[in-house]
Amino acid sequence: MAKTYKIALVPGDGTGPEVLAEGVKVVKAAADKFGFKLAMTNYDLGGERYKRTGEILPDSVLEEFRTYDAIYLGAIGHPDVKPGILEKGILLNMRFALDQYINLRPVKLYPGVETPLKDKGPEDIDFVVVRENSEGLYTGAGGFLKKGTPDEVAIQESINTRKGAERCIRYAFNVCRKRNKDNKLTLCGKTNVLTYAFDMWERTFYEVAKEYPDIKTDYAHVDATCMWMVKNPEWFDVIVTDNMFGDIITDLAAIIQGGMGIAAGGNLNPEGVSMFEPMGGSAPKYTGQNVINPMATIMAGQMMLDVIGEEKAAQAVEKAAITVISTKLKSMAAGHMGYSTSEVGDLVAKFI
Repeated sequence: MAKTYKIALVPGDGTGPEVLAEGVKVVKAAADKFGFKLAMTNYDLGGERYKRTGEILPDSVLEEFRTYDAIYLGAIGHPDVKPGILEKGILLNMRFALDQYINLRPVKLYPGVETPLKDKGPEDIDFVVVRENSEGLYTGAGGFLKKGTPDEVAIQESINTRKGAERCIRYAFNVCRKRNKDNKLTLCGKTNVLTYAFDMWERTFYEVAKEYPDIKTDYAHVDATCMWMVKNPEWFDVIVTDNMFGDIITDLAAIIQGGMGIAAGGNLNPEGVSMFEPMGGSAPKYTGQNVINPMATIMAGQMMLDVIGEEKAAQAVEKAAITVISTKLKSMAAGHMGYSTSEVGDLVAKFI
């Protein structure tokens, strides 16, 4: 009997439903070819639901999410809702509540995609960032004193635990071993200034490294990491870092791999349910025009298939996407692809 995976769909806001429809189209084509089934359920989380009911992410929905094999997201962000309400209430809340402690970001320049880096090509830009996803400055620890007065004090605390750092670091070593590319793991931090948090991160990093003698290790300050990602991206194989630095360097990484139109990521709980999403926003100005690039969402679906264990299907999606990118699309920019959003999904599904 064919295996069935339960997938929760969160189309979200703006162009989210449009791009997610194409991602679903592609992963279903892969499922048909490789003999498994996808049981999908839609959840109307996002700006419209919030405006209509005041609900952001009900506890009952969170509990339902725990029963799924994966969550597949379109985009979150509504022009009529104050920035931060939906992002924190849905995305951050989901990460923390479901303990999605890894943010996994493949950074790969595909043939036919332009990078702003001079004289760099696909052979130079191919690394992975493993970002700790549940601690650091994003826990919301801190507060205000005398808010709104000339004497106002704002405190934002970075919370780092040995458990959180170690499980992230160990995951990164395993990613590096599985890739079997350069077998090099780089810790990105700021040990010269953040002398408490990154002292612990660095000690943990080198202690865990003893269990992986086949993996080379090195360290780079976050500012140096940013410079080298631009000057010598080929130096990196896998990078592991904390929540804040990971958020910053993965945005830079998205640009060097061709922009938000191709960047995809996963918020992973290796022991539970994970969520997969494009890195771009909801792009409300393009809503309903059928011109937005769905490739990042398609690649998020590719990641989802890989993580749930359908590696051959994931490889087929990536191969089909590369074919479309390198031989069909005129550009990765919305409205300039030479095809509509739905046509791009059709093409990838066809090549599977």
